[in-house]
Amino acid sequence: MSYLEGLESVPYNESMPGLTWDHTEDIALSLFEAHPDVDPTNIRFTDLHKWITDLPNFKDDPMASTEGKLEAIQMAWLEEYQDNQ
Repeated sequence: MSYLEGLESVPYNESMPGLTWDHTEDIALSLFEAHPDVDPTNIRFTDLHKWITDLPNFKDDPMASTEGKLEAIQMAWLEEYQDNQ
């Protein structure tokens, strides 16, 4: 019997130990939930970085971010923000 048998498919945030820089959509959703009235295009990358690393479920190395990853997260957050306006 495989150790995977009987496990249910659940959303990432319920089955994984924490967010990493590669979880763009999950981070964006967490940021939107934490700051629903903030337009992501008005956030500096330094502040965005701090907000991400301050998320309670963020578990990655803060120094492993890149400008490209921050931009992708910001754009995913913007999409979530616009969808809810």
